[in-house]
Amino acid sequence: MHIEPHATGLGSYIKDIVYGANDGIITTFAIVAGSIGANFSLKVIVILGIANLIADGFSMAASNFLGTRSENALYRSEQRREEDEVEHKTQIEKDEIGEIFEAHGFAESERNQLVDLVSRNKKFWVDFMMRYELGLPKPESDSAWKAGALTFASFVIAGSLPLLPFLILGAGPNTFLYSILSTAASLFVVGASRQFITKEHWLLGGLEMLLIGGLAAVAAYMLGYFVGGITG
Repeated sequence: MHIEPHATGLGSYIKDIVYGANDGIITTFAIVAGSIGANFSLKVIVILGIANLIADGFSMAASNFLGTRSENALYRSEQRREEDEVEHKTQIEKDEIGEIFEAHGFAESERNQLVDLVSRNKKFWVDFMMRYELGLPKPESDSAWKAGALTFASFVIAGSLPLLPFLILGAGPNTFLYSILSTAASLFVVGASRQFITKEHWLLGGLEMLLIGGLAAVAAYMLGYFVGGITG
């Protein structure tokens, strides 16, 4: 029997890691680019960059934590309700199974067989009702704390890459160029990594993320340049 591989362990949190890293790279480089456009000093660039990493990283992690916790709580609450209904309202639940299969175009004789099969296993029965009656797929992340922590870590680690050349090289003539190259490479890698979630081709995912991040960076640079010009 062939069994399709599915994400387990850390792999079940790949969405939190990828999107945390993506936001960290784009927002930090947008701040760096805007600061360069406004002709800010090295000290200001570093302060703004680090402040963004901590504040935005924490905000995103907290939002993910609360969202995941709420999602898991809702799923568990509805799961307990379905378990109770399967146990004490058996015939009503069987009728609902039949209605689901009827909505999918199964004939009456087929529906009766399917209802009998589904109702033989109560755990599968509950999972079936959660998915097809309530439209609630099982949450991808089991731990809200872990989802939030991984989001914060990926945001800070990936988001520090655009800032790293300034921390290492200072205000050198090519520092911003190195920041651009570092950002472009990391955007492409993170975009390509989205294939684990979207199943799209890694090259298309990488190029799409690079393009979107590049547009955000150009917009931030031009805005910084414009604001810096009118404020002197």
